[in-house]
Amino acid sequence: MDRLHAIQLLMRQKKLKNYAEIGVFNGHIFFRIKSFFKIAIDPDFAFTKARILVKIILNPFNLFNQYFKKTSDAFFENDAKSVFGDKKIDIALVDGMHEFAFSTRDVEHILERLNENGVIIMHDCNPLTPEAACSFKEWQNRNFSGTWNGDVWKTILYLQCCRADLDVFVLDCDHGLGVVTKSKGHHQQTSSFNYSKQEIDQLTYNDFNANRVAYLNLKSADYFYDYFHLKR
Repeated sequence: MDRLHAIQLLMRQKKLKNYAEIGVFNGHIFFRIKSFFKIAIDPDFAFTKARILVKIILNPFNLFNQYFKKTSDAFFENDAKSVFGDKKIDIALVDGMHEFAFSTRDVEHILERLNENGVIIMHDCNPLTPEAACSFKEWQNRNFSGTWNGDVWKTILYLQCCRADLDVFVLDCDHGLGVVTKSKGHHQQTSSFNYSKQEIDQLTYNDFNANRVAYLNLKSADYFYDYFHLKR
């Protein structure tokens, strides 16, 4: 199970349509999605207009893509109202700046426009080493070498502690795939933690590593099929 497979399964079997992606980079995921309404948000796209044309040939749905070369904060402040209108987001991938404050704002922005049956997929929720869980500045000082997941895990813990209206868990695959949905009363949050946002911000990788399964509500990849009642 990886993020592309998860998104495609949900779109195909749950009939989810309107798609938004934060942190598109080279379009590895974005260009493969089949939807007439696709929003790409990234301050620095790593592809050319020529590549877009090739991707349209390979997947004609890419003809309808909308690209916003800016931060997600700027998009939601200045563009979201006119872009979405009365439309709601059915499924979103949050894979932008891998730091707590940024990933939390990204999720909260999406939640404001998410359909009742919509799904948010978050990448990089389960760093396996302190080096992978470092800050952007530390990663930059390493010349961007090695895996960088940042502290997106803190957003998962925050949502568990502070958003009882949501169901949140992480699949143990693809660097940790976070899944966020609006609660329907069948899977109420069961977090035994009651941290404030400020307390979560102060937690360290050692704290995380000692409580990994509980902080993430970590599940096996197969749980994804059971939770959404998907065919295998």
